[in-house]
Amino acid sequence: MRVTQQMLFNRYVFNLNTSLTSLMDLNVKAQTQKRINKPSDDPTGMTRILDHRDTIRSLEQYKENISTAKGWLKSADESLMQVSTILTRAKELATQAATGTVDENNREQISYELRSLFEQLVGLSNTKFEGNTVFSGHKTDAPAFQETMWLTTNDENFGSSVDFTVNGSAKKTVLVQFVDETGTVAVGGDMNLSNAGVRYSIDGGDTWLTDGSMSFSGGRGTLSLPQSGTSVDFHSDATVKNNDPNDPEVADGTWMWIRPAVQYMGDDDDPPPLVDKLGTGSTSVSASASGEFLSTNVTVRIDNSSQVRMDEDIEYSYSLDGGINWVTGNVAQADSSSNASILGVANGGILTLSSNGSNYLQPGQQFVIRPRSSDIELDISSSERVRVNDVGKEIFGGIYMDPDSVLAADGEILTLGSSNAGRVFHSNGAPKMSITIQGQDEVSKNLFEVMGNLVAFTETNNQTGVQQALGNLVLAQEHIMNRVADVGGRESRLDVGETIVDGLKLNEETLVSSIEDADVSELMTDLAQQQIVYESVLRSTSMIMQLNLGKFI
Repeated sequence: MRVTQQMLFNRYVFNLNTSLTSLMDLNVKAQTQKRINKPSDDPTGMTRILDHRDTIRSLEQYKENISTAKGWLKSADESLMQVSTILTRAKELATQAATGTVDENNREQISYELRSLFEQLVGLSNTKFEGNTVFSGHKTDAPAFQETMWLTTNDENFGSSVDFTVNGSAKKTVLVQFVDETGTVAVGGDMNLSNAGVRYSIDGGDTWLTDGSMSFSGGRGTLSLPQSGTSVDFHSDATVKNNDPNDPEVADGTWMWIRPAVQYMGDDDDPPPLVDKLGTGSTSVSASASGEFLSTNVTVRIDNSSQVRMDEDIEYSYSLDGGINWVTGNVAQADSSSNASILGVANGGILTLSSNGSNYLQPGQQFVIRPRSSDIELDISSSERVRVNDVGKEIFGGIYMDPDSVLAADGEILTLGSSNAGRVFHSNGAPKMSITIQGQDEVSKNLFEVMGNLVAFTETNNQTGVQQALGNLVLAQEHIMNRVADVGGRESRLDVGETIVDGLKLNEETLVSSIEDADVSELMTDLAQQQIVYESVLRSTSMIMQLNLGKFI
């Protein structure tokens, strides 16, 4: 075969480029210290590297979540510890005020500091982290609590029987007594609120004002207290006891303290969940849910091929993700109850179906269980989440208006009152007002109610009331410390989670390094060898081709 100059030239150029390319590749590896810089270097290795890098990015996000969660919980922790410190001081003051060795002036002096502590507690309950309120559930963009006014009485029947709304505000507790102005009712005797006269004090009982009045119209009454800055609306008439017209110190009649209180403005996760009914015949069936549910909605679907009576086997499925995935094959066994059936769903939740005109369930009927949710949770691993916020009323108590009351009002603005709100930690059967009766202490761990009463009793020189509040103050502080332990437990989980994430990340980075990083000593040897090869190719090419202008001439 004849070898032409063109063929030689092409071969030399090819060899030069190949050597140069190899040299450049080694140069890039030397610069990056990595064995794999592009997929063609090691396709399988690059795939493994990308997988591990994805895992590392996930771990970095978990670590960032842990850092954020620590910030939330640290804020809550610090706030609650300060709350406990304030309560310790409040107990010291209450202990002083509860003894008989201090006089009226001493209790008034103590009341100033107690009111200051009360306001300080309100401030701590509205603690924020990065602009978000910590103790308001999902409503992180607004304060969790706001100050308002509420009532305390020494008349349990009165406090339990009538709904009220307090209007306006006062800087000091207003003490109200009802008196018979007709002279026909004995001291301690019963009379109608609508017929009662009123006297009140805005200076703790030092002086009494008589320009107050009760007026009733359409079955609703208004207690006017012109010089106090407040008034009280009563939603019905009630029975009150007559006070001694000549001696306001005698406690035989009905007393009422209009005092400071705090309203919780956040949301809650209180049961029971609401249930929406969908499908043919759903209006003829009643549905209610109880038990434990996750924070997501649960959809339950009837799977029988034809209508089924409630005392027959009911086949059903449920979904926790809006109907994307279904847990099928569930059966509520036939029983003797012809007009009701109980379906178990998710983690301990129960859906109870009962007749509302029909004992039959139709195929395809769906029931959407909507639990109230207030948790803000962050992922700290692929299988673990931590709640970072809290429902403030479960910690501090206060007065709470159920959101169902707002829904029932069809969007109207509701004024806070006992008909649409109540004291936290007190059941529906409890008195609407706080009760203070000597020898019959009302037990409560509702911190804001306890502190509100304590302020009221010290401002009105009521030793018995202070003693009652002192006992409840101990319960409230114990409750706060329990919640501190709850927050501390979650912080401990974060510490453990962070250690695990750090370990996993180090392991992943080690794996990536073992696949991706170059062996430097081997790389330097290869680089030196390739440089020799390249220079040899240059010299031999120059020698053979004689590529210079003088040779050409």
